Amino acid sequence: MVESLEARGYGVGMPGYDREKWGFDLDGENKAKGLILWKLQSPHVRAFHLSWTSFFTSFVAAFAMAALLPVVRQNLDLTAADIGASGIANVVGAIGARVIIGAICDTVGPRYGVAGVLLLIAPSVFCASLIVDRGGIIAVRFFMGIGICIFVCNQFWSGTMFSPNCVGTVNATCGGWGNLGGGVTQLIMPLIYSGIKQSGRPGFTAWRWSFMVPGAMFLLLAMMTLLFAQDTPNGSYRDLRKTRAAQIDGKKTLLAALKNYRTWVLTLNYGYCFGVELTINSIIVSYFFDQFGLTLEIAGIVGAVFGLMNLFCRSAGGLASDLGGKYFGMRGRLWAYFILQLCAGALSIVLGNVDDTLGGTIAVMIVFSAFVQSAEGACYGVVPFVSRRSYGVVAGMVGAGGNTGSAVTQALFFADNPGLKMSTQDGLVWMGVMIMAVTCTLCSLHWPAWGGMLTPANPNATEEDYYLSDWDPEEVAANLHIPSLRFAMESKSMRGKANYAKYMAENSVKEGSEDSDVVIAKDIKTDSQ
Repeated sequence: MVESLEARGYGVGMPGYDREKWGFDLDGENKAKGLILWKLQSPHVRAFHLSWTSFFTSFVAAFAMAALLPVVRQNLDLTAADIGASGIANVVGAIGARVIIGAICDTVGPRYGVAGVLLLIAPSVFCASLIVDRGGIIAVRFFMGIGICIFVCNQFWSGTMFSPNCVGTVNATCGGWGNLGGGVTQLIMPLIYSGIKQSGRPGFTAWRWSFMVPGAMFLLLAMMTLLFAQDTPNGSYRDLRKTRAAQIDGKKTLLAALKNYRTWVLTLNYGYCFGVELTINSIIVSYFFDQFGLTLEIAGIVGAVFGLMNLFCRSAGGLASDLGGKYFGMRGRLWAYFILQLCAGALSIVLGNVDDTLGGTIAVMIVFSAFVQSAEGACYGVVPFVSRRSYGVVAGMVGAGGNTGSAVTQALFFADNPGLKMSTQDGLVWMGVMIMAVTCTLCSLHWPAWGGMLTPANPNATEEDYYLSDWDPEEVAANLHIPSLRFAMESKSMRGKANYAKYMAENSVKEGSEDSDVVIAKDIKTDSQ
């Protein structure tokens, strides 16, 4: 008889685990096979809620200035070029930070990553109230924008806590609810400003006081993350580093991500889904304020709709990725992402051509937003499968691609560039063309055991061959590769439903049963020997 999972330390062996109490099963790495939002006694669910709320708060801070720009530009006497430069600075700051935070997640864990960023960026949020000139707003927006790198911790944490069968949906929901802050800030910051102004503060003082709210949120969430969360289902990275993690070569981990062309293709493409969202968040309130003569408060409410679609649209993209993966494997995930992002590009072109009617602009913006954010969710349905060893670095690089894409797009089309002068409407059209062109590069993605959008799988390739290629013989001899081997076993469902069922039948295991985890545990032990 096969040795029990509990005895081997897989799945049901997690300390304190109670299937009846928690409501979901665990896989061979003690990752949750589902998400039940109110099961806060589970470290998986606590990590989910703390990561998305922290990311949400970083978005509120990063785009709080954009929501108040019509007032701020008047107070500081800013030109269009000044505003464009500050908008670029707002997204540039997180480019390098996202790569660095990915490496931090791989070494010290996502918990300290989230709390550390919140505590480091909080002073810059408070300092927004002290801005007096062009240099000040550029500097403050640069540092506040760095906070968006929490997204990498957000996605890394989800991938650490949740199983491959649901990681696309969980990643998308966690990221989408965080992105929701980009819409909420367009709504709440003008209202906070109005409330402070009505209490008797002059308008040019009221906007400065408004930044106390996101600053306080940063400090509160940092404390909650440190007190109530853990890095992995099995404990903290600090404890794990005493054994396996301390032996891993960080340079080899970084190199494994850099050498994998899939990292670069997804980095480029994320620049034209999430990068587009960042760009729209930077320009949307000013666009409605200037183009249609709306008040600051009304322009904020209308502009907030774009970001508020994150409430469910990014999750929808992750769900589409998981459904595509369930029935068609990795090929299904790639086609879901391709279609969603291609439609987003087409809708950007349409948005640039409906500038004569407020109603038409709002309607197209809503649909455009839905596809942009669904594409973001679908992208991070693919990211966890690029490299198990370098997951944090890959997540960081792809996330940095979003900020890079936004910086490039704003510089080309929306920053009053002397060499490329164009209206906001023309910028939207050309941004759409760029989105569609970049999306075509997804056709180049291919996994040996799974294939690609247009290419078949290699019948002799296995998941183990792919994921263990990141480890050298000495590391394998030291059993450092075991987590990658476990993930390879868990990810066999990416062969597609028919091929996965064939694999399970060959191993005499019923899909979804507890025995399937036993086979994985057994294979891991055999291969590691």
